[in-house]
Order: sequence, then structure tokens, then C-alpha cells
Amino acid sequence: MDTSTEIQLVDVPPGRVTLSDRRTQHSWTVDLAPYRLGTFPVTQAQYTQVTGERPSTAQGELLPVEGVSWLDAVRFCNTLSQREGLAPAYRLHTDAAQVEWDTASGGYRLPAEAEWEHACRAGTTAARYGRLDDIAWHRGNSQERPHEVGSRQPNPWGLYDTLGNVWEWCWDVYDAEVYGTYRVLRGGGWFDERWSCRASVRRRSHPTFRIDDTGFRVARSGPS
Repeated sequence: MDTSTEIQLVDVPPGRVTLSDRRTQHSWTVDLAPYRLGTFPVTQAQYTQVTGERPSTAQGELLPVEGVSWLDAVRFCNTLSQREGLAPAYRLHTDAAQVEWDTASGGYRLPAEAEWEHACRAGTTAARYGRLDDIAWHRGNSQERPHEVGSRQPNPWGLYDTLGNVWEWCWDVYDAEVYGTYRVLRGGGWFDERWSCRASVRRRSHPTFRIDDTGFRVARSGPS
């Protein structure tokens, strides 16, 4: 993989995806316009270059950044946008408890949950886009630690580590009526059993929580 700190993006075609929640047995369908998604999860080198911070428990320039909250990821997106002369996608209120997404902005942002699953599946319909040990770091093969991004096989659209390695923050609230402001996590991580590393699996966490198996990748609206 390219070891530079430049963020690489893959053009994701428009499409339709059906999401489902195992807990509520609810399914819903979302139509998506074209967008771009990070080829890899954000690395520690990239996160440090943009923020000056090194929050991760495991240390390595090409390891995915982890130990970052949803709010940390939102701030990273805005800072990266400003560095590149783009309008920030998010408006943070003074206490940072409320975040608004300016959907007209072309700046960096977190993927919506539907965008994440559509990109992860990459036109496939099975639970995974390949043999798990070939495409993902999970509890059975990770030695219970994260690994350098891009060291497993990509999906058919050229995206790496969408399953395994670290869970990834998405924009969406998980279930406001039950869990309040908790946000969606997708993809499974290095400490998860095989069952959790599937395209449809959803997890949740409070937007201020920092966990050592949770990172993120960035998105931008529209085609390149």
C-alpha cells in the first residue's frame, strides 16, 4: 500500500441498500447517490499529521487509529477539510454536544450507515465479500491486536479492512428512543469473534467514548 499520509478515496457508485437491525427485527431500504469513501481506515500517521495527537493504545504509523470517539472523528474531518480549503461538513455547537451535518458541503465527513454497508458489500450479497481470514483481522487470526491497514485482501471495489481490524464510526444515531445519542459502529474489530465481522452487523457507542478497537474512515459527497 501507499505509505504516505495522503487520504486515498474510492469512488462508490450509486445504489440501493437494505439495512436491518437484529435486535428490533426492523429492516429499511436507502437509495444512495454516488460518493467517495476512504480506501483504508484513517491511520495513526494521518491522524497525528492532522491533529497533532496520538491517542491509540497500540502504536504504529500504519496501524488504524483507535481510541478515538465519534466526536474526535468529527473534529478530524473538519480539520482535514479546512487544511485542504474545503467547507467543513459539520457545525459543532459550543458544548460540542450537538453536531449538524451540512449535506451540501464537499468536505470530509463520516459515512452514513447505509453508505458504509453499500460500500462494504461492493455489489456482493453474502455476509462477507470473501473468505474471512483472507479479508479481515478478527479474534481468530489477529493475535488480539490491530494490524497495519491494507494487509488483507480488498473488496471488489478496492476498499480494505471494511471488515475486521477496527470498528468504524458512522454518522447515524443508533436508536434515539432507546439509546439517546449513541452512534452506529460497523465492521467488527480485531478482538471480535467471526460472527461480528459481517456486512450487516451493527454496534453502538456513546459519541464521547474512546475504545481500543474503534476507529473510522472518511467520506466525501459526490463523484470525484
